[in-house]
Amino acid sequence: MPRMSQNPPNLRPDLAPKPVFDSPARPGQPRIGMVSLGCPKALVDSERILTRLRAEGYAISPDYQGADAVIVNTCGFLDSAKAESLEAIGEALTENGRVIVTGCLGAEPDYITGAHPSVLAVTGPHQYEQVLDAVHVAVPPAPDPFVDLLPAAGVKLTPRHYSYLKISEGCNHKCRFCIIPDMRGRLVSRPAHAVIREAEKLVEAGVRELLVISQDTSAYGLDLKHAEKNGHRAHITDLARDLGSLGSWVRLHYVYPYPHVRDLIPLMAEGLILPYLDIPFQHAHPDTLKRMARPAAAAKTLDEIAAWRAVCPDITLRSTFIVGYPGETEEEFQTLLDWMDEAQLDRVGCFQYENVDGARSNALPDHVPDEVKQDRWDRFMEKAQAISEAKLAAKVGTRIEVIVDTVDDEGATCRTKADAPEIDGNLFIDEDFKGLAPGDIVTVEVEEASEYDLWGRRA
Repeated sequence: MPRMSQNPPNLRPDLAPKPVFDSPARPGQPRIGMVSLGCPKALVDSERILTRLRAEGYAISPDYQGADAVIVNTCGFLDSAKAESLEAIGEALTENGRVIVTGCLGAEPDYITGAHPSVLAVTGPHQYEQVLDAVHVAVPPAPDPFVDLLPAAGVKLTPRHYSYLKISEGCNHKCRFCIIPDMRGRLVSRPAHAVIREAEKLVEAGVRELLVISQDTSAYGLDLKHAEKNGHRAHITDLARDLGSLGSWVRLHYVYPYPHVRDLIPLMAEGLILPYLDIPFQHAHPDTLKRMARPAAAAKTLDEIAAWRAVCPDITLRSTFIVGYPGETEEEFQTLLDWMDEAQLDRVGCFQYENVDGARSNALPDHVPDEVKQDRWDRFMEKAQAISEAKLAAKVGTRIEVIVDTVDDEGATCRTKADAPEIDGNLFIDEDFKGLAPGDIVTVEVEEASEYDLWGRRA
């Protein structure tokens, strides 16, 4: 019998995989714990902080009891995420007592200290130097340059065979429901040659899949005027082509549907990058999109989707939506359902609208009652699940490439090119899996499908 699907229909696409800690400590070495909440972009920040700490002689503790102090990297995207962050800070204080807070919620220090006045320090998002200063005060470093060797690719909190690659910080959009530009600032792109250098190191260290992330991947390089340096141009199309030449899978996340996105599709058809686009459409009714302060061209988006599929029929489209946005009528919501019927998106996540302290959408009239939000979320996810189930059923009998994530006594858990870690589905191999290891890429024949997952055997 196949195992239960691991992917429930209420996936949180804003959450990163659970961090993996696997660095042993030498006797007497100062140890720092890390709780990393929120999105993959925050996980990359956690990796950068821990890489710096490892270089200074600190060990990374996998538990509270073994740590001399704990860093909590917080999320402040939604009020529910803020509550989760405060809860995590409280747990760290209870279990360890010496806590340094950083991340998006750190942009509101009074909010944190009001709830937890005993935290040692509060720093904002990507304030790496301030975090290190706070650690130095709480737990002085004790480096041993003959023993403390830093991995070439730095400290990674994901499994060794895939890694997030952050290409920019901040965002120039002014969506009414979002405060990320206020917390993380405007778009700041990394130089293309620096991104490629990091990617090369990751691939040399054994990474088989690069997951490109930012707040707005399509806008990459706009602030740099798409400058070219050291042979690499700061434009998403050029960057994708350069990354695709390194020999690993390349997966693009958070891609706004600007017109130049169509230039990425031939790269997917050629196999240079994965045929996968993660695009935050958010809604389909033009009036709702206007109230969100987002581009209101849902009909044109359908035309773009059709054009993408014409060039690359195997393309997988993932998106996120908000239901119950202030002023959303039943007619507007029905337009979204009808749009979903036409768009036939492969992977879908959905949020019920929440007020976020500081967001302009809070002041909009006609907020939707909680019970209506829940009803619309249920109906939306029922629609999305039916589409997903039909699309996966069509894969039964086909042969596809998968990457192995984990192997245990029961089988191998894998992902297809259509599946990002944690937020999409899995493909399970429960026969003839001996000898497989995480990071292996193998061909399988699909034998069975559910709403979100597949089962197959090695071809």
